[in-house]
Amino acid sequence: MIKWFKINNIALVASAELELGEGLTLLTGETGAGKSILVDALGLLLGDRGSPELIRSGQEHAVVEGLLEARSAAALLESHGLPVEGDEIVIRRELNASGKGKATVNGALVPLGVLRDLGNRLVTIHGQHEPQGLLDADTHLGLLDRHAGLESQEVGSLFQRLRTLDGELESLRKDRRDWERRREMLEFQATEIEQAALQPDEEETLRSEKRVQANAGRLAALAAEAYGLLYEDEGAALGRLAQVYKRVDELAAIDGRFGEHAAGRSGVLAPIEDLSYFLRDYREGLQVTPGRLDEIESRLALIERLKKKYGATLEEVVAFGARSRAELGPAGSADEREKALLAERATVAQRYFAKASELSRKRRAAAKDLQKRVEAELAQLAMERTRFRVQFEPDLPPTDATDTSSWGAHGIEAAEFLISPNPGEDLRPLARIASGGEMSRILLALNAASGLEAEDKTLVFDEVDAGIGGRVAEVVGRKLRTIAERHQVLCVTHLPQIASLAQAHLAVSKRVEKNRTVAEVRALDEDAHVEEVARMLGGETITETARRHAREMVRQGLRA
Repeated sequence: MIKWFKINNIALVASAELELGEGLTLLTGETGAGKSILVDALGLLLGDRGSPELIRSGQEHAVVEGLLEARSAAALLESHGLPVEGDEIVIRRELNASGKGKATVNGALVPLGVLRDLGNRLVTIHGQHEPQGLLDADTHLGLLDRHAGLESQEVGSLFQRLRTLDGELESLRKDRRDWERRREMLEFQATEIEQAALQPDEEETLRSEKRVQANAGRLAALAAEAYGLLYEDEGAALGRLAQVYKRVDELAAIDGRFGEHAAGRSGVLAPIEDLSYFLRDYREGLQVTPGRLDEIESRLALIERLKKKYGATLEEVVAFGARSRAELGPAGSADEREKALLAERATVAQRYFAKASELSRKRRAAAKDLQKRVEAELAQLAMERTRFRVQFEPDLPPTDATDTSSWGAHGIEAAEFLISPNPGEDLRPLARIASGGEMSRILLALNAASGLEAEDKTLVFDEVDAGIGGRVAEVVGRKLRTIAERHQVLCVTHLPQIASLAQAHLAVSKRVEKNRTVAEVRALDEDAHVEEVARMLGGETITETARRHAREMVRQGLRA
């Protein structure tokens, strides 16, 4: 509820400060006195777009402030990350002549969207100002549920689980697609390395063989020449060494000091003999295989390519291939997970459809009851031939769970309120009703027929009395009093029958001060309340008869 409301420099209002209580507060005043200014200012407080034209002439800025109280305040504020101060919400809105402005909630700067969200949840303005909730067809299903006392929380939870399962399945399938692409890559990498059949020392061996194949002619010539010098040629080294040791033997036989050298003969000649035999065999065995050099070059190129792709050494390449093969692993786990998710989704979808179908049947029965109640209320409000319907989409509830196009968090249908105020006119959405007075009475009937609004919400009715009078006006007033038992109600009225029922009465008047028109708002005590009702009954000149009539109306109102 709105506990306190202050206006500075809005249109004709230089300054006004109002304290509002529970129940029904009536706002009255002569035509043009500025009653609509208060409603406009309240709209600004709740997030309506502002304009520099609203600022009082000669002023640079305007301010609207309000103190609201609601049991849901903490949750609302926390949802926007705003400071929480118990059940109270302090809103301040500033407009500047430059076109800029700012808004704060409990001292924190906020965008208009936050104000609108808070306003939609805490206050509803009906009448020539756009209703902030009931004109939105998206709210009608929830309002019907509230009227019927139906709960869609379980259906919502099941639907959310369906969405979660769908998300997991999509993620799994996406992961699988990604994995298949990676699997193909891993398979290619592992196979490429395995088919290469790399050996640990292969690269060095191949490079050595490459050198031999490339220099086979020179190697044969060098080996033959060395062999000849050691063994085969005239004056070869081995033959001359044999002669040398023959002389050493003779020396040793005469002088024992040569004995040691004579004994070392085999140690000198044997390695040279071995070398000569190796040179002979090497020369004879040295062959150039046609095409072998090309094979070596190709193999080395393959090794180099694999090293560039998979590692700096052959050991690293082989290890990379082993890791790729190990990562491929079995694919059964993903298939099993998908089967489990699909099975759970089928079960949840079955439960959702059963619960949503049951909810749908109850809704359609409740819609018929609401239609009758609203039409009965409208008949009492001088709209006897008005037709009211709750239209469902789809028109008939689905009969099986195969068509999921209408499934949602609130069930298997949407609902919209349709109205036809005059005979012969088609039923139309509430938002297409042109008359502000008709709109106010329609919404008044909706609220009277069923508690469509949250209990701690403030309801503002503007032009609710347009085009009515007499007995109907009294009925409207009593409807407002009934609604005010559940809500704080603020109503702008021109009719004494309604004003007499006020539990609190605010009067708007204007005067000229220093050649400027000024509107002011004052709270009326009991006597002033009677006087204002008398003015509304008798016009500018208030007679004693009007006063007596007014007192009687107020007394009747107190007993309402």
